[in-house]
Amino acid sequence: MKKTLVLGLGNILLSDEGVGVRVVERLLARYEFPGDVEVLDGGTLGLDLLPYVYGVDRLLVVDAVEIGADPGTLVRLEGEQIPAAFGPKLSPHQVGFADLLDAARLTDCLPEERVLWGLQPGSLQVGLDLSPPVKARVELLVENVLAELHRWRIVPTDRAKQEEST
Repeated sequence: MKKTLVLGLGNILLSDEGVGVRVVERLLARYEFPGDVEVLDGGTLGLDLLPYVYGVDRLLVVDAVEIGADPGTLVRLEGEQIPAAFGPKLSPHQVGFADLLDAARLTDCLPEERVLWGLQPGSLQVGLDLSPPVKARVELLVENVLAELHRWRIVPTDRAKQEEST
């Protein structure tokens, strides 16, 4: 049985920078995940997340991703496409995430499968609300994260449907 970590990254105090955390909040509120799947709000913890990555076979990261596209543009990267420490900065706090990937590589605990799903931010200003173009695409991002999990044969239980049947 493969262990999977769904990791939402970002700073919710900086508008769209918190989109990864917002997606994880929705996932945890709506779904129950199998025991071999951990869904975690990683915030801006960077290297402090290394213990959570240890022993994980599949890592699915959700984050704001700066690619110079229109705000709300959906982004998917996998494996070596996910930027390394010296690549171009795609996420506003990527240095911490890149350091995490490097530390996992150095300690031989880099997950075999790695996928990053994200949205191009529109605003990184101080504020708790997502910008309109990003807010309009959050549900699409949630759906793509769930589809990625389905590709890995992970099917979470929908809490609303579970309550209806009881």
